Amino acid sequence: MASITLEHVEKVYPNGHVAVRDLNLAIRHGELLVLVGPSGSGKSTVLRLIAGLERPTAGRILIDDEDITAVPPERRDLAMVFQSYALYPHKTVGENLAFGLSVRRVAAAEIRDRVQQAAVTLGIEPLLDRKPAQLSGGQRQRVALGRAIVREPRAFLLDEPLSNLDPLLRVETRTELALLHRRLGATMVHVTHDQEEAMTLGARVAVMREGRLEQVDTPLEIFQRPANVFVATFLGSPAMNVWRCHCTRRGAVTRVACGELAFDLEGTRNPPLDQEAVLVGVRPHDISLASPGDADAVGRVEVIEPLGATTVIHVRIDRASSRAVRIVVPADRAPAVDDEVAIRIRRDRVYVFDERTGMATMNL
Repeated sequence: MASITLEHVEKVYPNGHVAVRDLNLAIRHGELLVLVGPSGSGKSTVLRLIAGLERPTAGRILIDDEDITAVPPERRDLAMVFQSYALYPHKTVGENLAFGLSVRRVAAAEIRDRVQQAAVTLGIEPLLDRKPAQLSGGQRQRVALGRAIVREPRAFLLDEPLSNLDPLLRVETRTELALLHRRLGATMVHVTHDQEEAMTLGARVAVMREGRLEQVDTPLEIFQRPANVFVATFLGSPAMNVWRCHCTRRGAVTRVACGELAFDLEGTRNPPLDQEAVLVGVRPHDISLASPGDADAVGRVEVIEPLGATTVIHVRIDRASSRAVRIVVPADRAPAVDDEVAIRIRRDRVYVFDERTGMATMNL
């Protein structure tokens, strides 16, 4: 196990592209930390900087308080698993697992022991004599993980290792990876663009955008208390509804008006200022169908997306707006397209963001 620390790390390429901007991040001993963000957010670059495959333009990288910024990759004792399995097609599974140790001139008996132990850990003992072409995608991914495990590195760096798998296999392998981390107790940094994968795998999640670290915390804390509009809309499916609204204060009550959708907030912490324009966010699960007398707005259903037990409906509230309100309802109570429906917002699940900066100003 090892701790990994990045201090004011930046990466600027010769063409002027800034891939990582003043990144400060501490990865704890034995932690599985997930770096998540859209394409181009810099998450894979961060992994390559830790591995030594890229050199930072500024800042420094430490492993267990040792500055390894200028240390070459082969001396960092880190194992990296890539999106592509990168297995040798002419070698058996056992030979693929043993290859890295053979190059390092590890004793043959120790190689056999490590390969056998990794195969048992990953459940691939019956596959040791097969070639990669005889394996499924999930089996190949486990072999790629096994090749990293046999090295017994200080930390594992995983660059979107599940993205090539089909949805069902991805879920199964994700579970296996979580169990593997628990058994090994190893430090792991996992990169993904899949927010569901990030939320279910990481002890902590670091959200990145355009080379910047937007927020790092436990998955639940980030979901319940997003730092800004980007984090709020990136994590969570379906994505959070966000509207430009105007607030009017009347004593302890704040009237929030978002076009034809309007509701009152009472006794809130850090309420919006009187006459303030803000961004208001509400997750689709926190909006329900209501009776007309108890509604915050009435609209017409435009689109229905059945998801099995639940259905996402898109309701047009404000004719002047180009965006509809997304709502999650039980499948057996879903209205039909063109039905008129009344909706109500949970007052304790309203998020308010600064219109100019996008930063959260009130999380309930």
